[in-house]
Amino acid sequence: MSTAEAPRTVTALPVLELQLDCYSEVVGPARHLAATFLERLEPALERDSSDAVILVVSELVTNAVRHAGGKLCTLRLTADPESVLVAVGDSSPALPRPRTPDVSGEGGGFGWSMVCRLASSVEVHSKPAGKTVTAVISRQDTSGSGPSDRDATATA
Repeated sequence: MSTAEAPRTVTALPVLELQLDCYSEVVGPARHLAATFLERLEPALERDSSDAVILVVSELVTNAVRHAGGKLCTLRLTADPESVLVAVGDSSPALPRPRTPDVSGEGGGFGWSMVCRLASSVEVHSKPAGKTVTAVISRQDTSGSGPSDRDATATA
């Protein structure tokens, strides 16, 4: 006897939302949780897209830890059929800005421009108690054709 399986209807977008303590040791677990979230998506992301999402999570959480000065930050991942949205919120009103990379390896300066290259769009939304940086990563195309540093959008 054979039974046909009913088609699944997705009624809500897959979402991961976390509140994180803002200290450097949280970056690794944030990457791991993002990877686990991505592994459970159907259809699966292409490897380059998955790697890009994990790298963007790492860079945005690292920036919140290093530059925001708050005790907490938030990480929200939302997946739809075309893309994965990465949003990191922190308590600093200071907008991200490109910096000259420190090639000695001590001072950073690579993250913001990398996020802007990997994402198809990047926006910064100011709010009364800080900001949220949102990057959209395509599920298929990670050719690096995202916005340049000057194309990132800041909104109040």
